[in-house]
Amino acid sequence: MQISLDGKVALVTGASKGIGKAIATTLATSGAKVMLASRKIDQLQAAAAEIAAAGAAAGVPVDTEVFVANVGDLDAAQACVSATVERFGSVDILVNNAATNPYFGATLGVDSARYDKTFQVNLKGPLFWTQAVWEAGLKERPGVIVNVASVGGLRAEGGLGVYNLTKAALIHLTRQLASELGPTRVVGVAPGLVQTDFAAFLVDNFGDKLAAQLPLKRLGDPQDIANLVTFLVSDAASWITGETYVIDGGAGVRGVA
Repeated sequence: MQISLDGKVALVTGASKGIGKAIATTLATSGAKVMLASRKIDQLQAAAAEIAAAGAAAGVPVDTEVFVANVGDLDAAQACVSATVERFGSVDILVNNAATNPYFGATLGVDSARYDKTFQVNLKGPLFWTQAVWEAGLKERPGVIVNVASVGGLRAEGGLGVYNLTKAALIHLTRQLASELGPTRVVGVAPGLVQTDFAAFLVDNFGDKLAAQLPLKRLGDPQDIANLVTFLVSDAASWITGETYVIDGGAGVRGVA
């Protein structure tokens, strides 16, 4: 299947590294114009340069822009969406990818500040970035919203209870918004352990053991997630909404934690 996103405009949060950068790259090389949002301008510029190089290598022209924004800053959401519309004319696709995990430990051990920060970025952020995109045009011109959750939102895990609370809520938010925003589609992806800087602690300490237990015998790569997201935002998935798709190398098949 050849997926074309020609004529579409995408906004990807957390787009400077890892899964977000892979998603932005794949959307751009599939024809979408892409706004990359993240907190650090140097990383955003480096990501944009990598995307341009990927497009050149594939013989595909790409069109990207960058915007410095903290996903937990609701004013930044409005500003970034406005900048995207000004630069590209619309927003057709929003990928709520950015997340944070400032606390690792027993759920009852978390302090109020880190609890609030986790929910501010991981749950409040996606809701209000979606609100900004909706008001900027999706309510008149239907598009697609993708929420990047986690398999942790579907099960209990040691050390990640607070983070996983936000991802469980994000999975429900995906279903709730799908019921309210149609014909705009709202879909989710729930990755397992993917080799990124964000997951470096888990990869370094548990990655080899986990990979050996998986049916596919490897951890995830950001490109694995990007491929699924690109399908979900395309017309090939036009009758899919409200669902969150697990992509974990088969961990759930064997009950691997």
